[in-house]
Amino acid sequence: VRELTGDMSLTKKELTETQMIVTTPEKWDVITRKGGEVSMVSTVKLLIIDEVHLLNDSRGPVIETIVARTQRLVETTQDMIRIVGLSATLPNYLDVAKFLGVNQETGLFYFDASYRPVPLAQWYIGVTESNFVKRTFAMNNICYDKVYGSVQRGHQAMVFVHSRKETGKTARILMELAQSRGHAETLDPKAEHPMYHLLAKEVKKSRNREMAELFEHGFGIHHAGMLRSDRNIMEKLFAEGLIKVLVCTATLAWGVNLPAHMVVIKGTQVYDSQKGAFGDLGMLDVMQIFGRAGRPQYGIDGEAVIITSHNKLAKYLGLLTHQLPIESQFVAGLADNLNAELVLGSVSNVREAVQWLGYTYLFVRMLRNPLAYALTWQDLELDPRLELHRKKLITEAARTLDRARSLRFDEKSGNLYSTEQGRVASHFYIVHRSMEVYTELMKRHMSEADLFFMVAQSAEFENIQVRDEEIPEIEQLNRKQCPIDVKGGIETKHGKANVLLQVYISRARVESFSLQADLNYISQSVGRIFRGSSS
Repeated sequence: VRELTGDMSLTKKELTETQMIVTTPEKWDVITRKGGEVSMVSTVKLLIIDEVHLLNDSRGPVIETIVARTQRLVETTQDMIRIVGLSATLPNYLDVAKFLGVNQETGLFYFDASYRPVPLAQWYIGVTESNFVKRTFAMNNICYDKVYGSVQRGHQAMVFVHSRKETGKTARILMELAQSRGHAETLDPKAEHPMYHLLAKEVKKSRNREMAELFEHGFGIHHAGMLRSDRNIMEKLFAEGLIKVLVCTATLAWGVNLPAHMVVIKGTQVYDSQKGAFGDLGMLDVMQIFGRAGRPQYGIDGEAVIITSHNKLAKYLGLLTHQLPIESQFVAGLADNLNAELVLGSVSNVREAVQWLGYTYLFVRMLRNPLAYALTWQDLELDPRLELHRKKLITEAARTLDRARSLRFDEKSGNLYSTEQGRVASHFYIVHRSMEVYTELMKRHMSEADLFFMVAQSAEFENIQVRDEEIPEIEQLNRKQCPIDVKGGIETKHGKANVLLQVYISRARVESFSLQADLNYISQSVGRIFRGSSS
């Protein structure tokens, strides 16, 4: 058994010698995109996709393209590959079963709430206060009352918030409420615990001062921006019962199995980085978070609380009872996935691409719910297999890729021809919007400053935000750690990305925690982007 992720790479020899590979959808997508790896992929006989409801997430297109590629490989080679999908929150399981090619008589298993080994009490609380400050104050007090009640009964609690910054802020507020009400002793970690001194040493070694300070009072924080080592420490502390209250973001609900008698969702306003605005927390996230409460090995029951504004309460109650179906997000990734199939050689013209689209979850959902995909029921009546609409989607994607020079599209014949840029984008997992930037900015002779300026414009870094409190440190890093001139200044998100690229390469120390988080994020992409852009 071997792990294959962004952190762990395997040689071809190691891959062929491995019987079971545990990997991420993105990594498997990269491997199966390369024609030379098909022989290795064809030896796979079982593909298990955990958390298959991520089809509804921004990562969904990756799952769709892997399944479509696998099913087409089975048809081409006639070598059977069994596909298994697992999920705890899947309202329209029949659609997902159809997408995975499941025999619904013998291969589909659905377990409703009656199978839940631990009964779950659910609380829906709506705050009527319209003033933001007063509403936040009320939410914090309600949250504390629920959490402390659970701790008093000898249990632990998780509080879910919706930004990295909010984890520390909420944990500090709850800690202060405990102190002001004289409850601090109940929450403090017990020094007589056999693991206390060992884990306390690990906490002291961490550069995250906030984490160390909160631990002393029985509180913890956990979010994706923290270093993996710090997240591991927090998970250990919570699992051992040394921290009673863990304040975290929703990322903890997906995959990490920790004991919690009570979970509290504090607020339902979530920042959507793609839209650049706040929206409501999705019901799938709510159900996934609620699923963390009460585990059979840790207790006989569980409690889940959602605290929201009063005007959102009816919406969440309605969603809970009716359960909205999981929709496809494939249109957002269509162009990049089409390019990958073209480079692989599984698609060479519009007709074949239309057939390929028929293997996706997008196709299943367009037939079931056309209104969600800019179609009408009349469109479906006139074109029952949506051949025309699929052709339209493929044509638009091909034109987009043609403009980015990732392929050449002959509209008369419908033929698609791969280009060097397209091959680079596919092999290095670079989105076509970044390739478009490189095509525009790349010159025959470029200075190092030009190269860093170009890479900093990559679409992969477009969600990086410049925060006012970070600017002094960014300026200092630019002066002391950046040997290459930052073109266009450091006040923009591209300027910040440029500085962090140089900081990563020079291995400089970063103090600000949010900058550490962004540096961590950039480090996951920078290697392949530089290799790709220099190819």
